[in-house]
Amino acid sequence: MIQPQTHLNVADNSGARELMCIRIIGTSNRRYANIGDVIVAVIKEAVPNMPLERSEVIRAVIVRTCKELKRDNGMIIRYDDNAAVIVDQEGKPKRNSNFWCDRPGIETVKFYKNSFLSP
Repeated sequence: MIQPQTHLNVADNSGARELMCIRIIGTSNRRYANIGDVIVAVIKEAVPNMPLERSEVIRAVIVRTCKELKRDNGMIIRYDDNAAVIVDQEGKPKRNSNFWCDRPGIETVKFYKNSFLSP
């Protein structure tokens, strides 16, 4: 469960290292975001000499959360950190590599490209 002011790791090779959620895309008063939801975030830490810079506002898709996720078959999945993948306005990933995403959770939300890039 991600809410505004939550810090997230970046799970791709876009050049950003850490994000902070500032808004959840969806209804106007949505409080929490889960795996597969799109958020608006600001880059808090970035790798030098990359296209993305610190304090840049971007969109991202959440791929891992510390809060456990229960699937229909009864399996419970929990990760050690919160992570997101940076996407553009159309929902396509900015870069070509995605590390450790929850494939079934992402595929149900129409982010097939992100799920196929995961190892």
